[in-house]
Amino acid sequence: MTTTHAIRRALLGAATASAVVLLAACGGQQHTKAHGAPAAPATAGAHNAEDVTFAQGMIPHHRQAVEMARLAPGHAASDGVKALAARIEKAQDPEIRTMTGWLKSWGEEPPTAGMDHSGHGGMAGMSGMMSADDMTALEKSTGADFDRKFLTLMIVHHQGAVEMARTEKAKGRDSRATKMADDVITAQSAEIRQMKGLLARK
Repeated sequence: MTTTHAIRRALLGAATASAVVLLAACGGQQHTKAHGAPAAPATAGAHNAEDVTFAQGMIPHHRQAVEMARLAPGHAASDGVKALAARIEKAQDPEIRTMTGWLKSWGEEPPTAGMDHSGHGGMAGMSGMMSADDMTALEKSTGADFDRKFLTLMIVHHQGAVEMARTEKAKGRDSRATKMADDVITAQSAEIRQMKGLLARK
């Protein structure tokens, strides 16, 4: 009886030790998975504060550009200015809707239309937004005078957009927003060069 009891105690001790080792190994694997794995790469929807700032700033910025562009058919003298304005409207109007959708999906409030001029919402300065006086002067101009004003103002406007987009590209997290920022930099930099060429011929 004594020998049998001793054997049972030995077997029980071995089984217990094996269970402890097994649990420790599993625990170690779980710990590595939870704490040692690299962070997942940024993906669509994985936004940060810079993405929100970009969308909330670029929406009124685009709205103003579209507002300026819609004046061209009835005010501009140059076919080049009219064609440029049409391209600006075609590109930026859908982007407004896209960025509005992002903000809603992130639980953020899209800016209202009342922020379109620099007198509302603090959008002046670095962003290149036009003042209400600038917009009024543009609306009242026609022909070659409109062309010069439009090109001069839109160059500054585009430069502001490019600056905002570069900040987003450097600091943003949502892959869709950083891709749009890259598109803005490419397209609007090319349009700035085109507008400077048109303005030089005035």
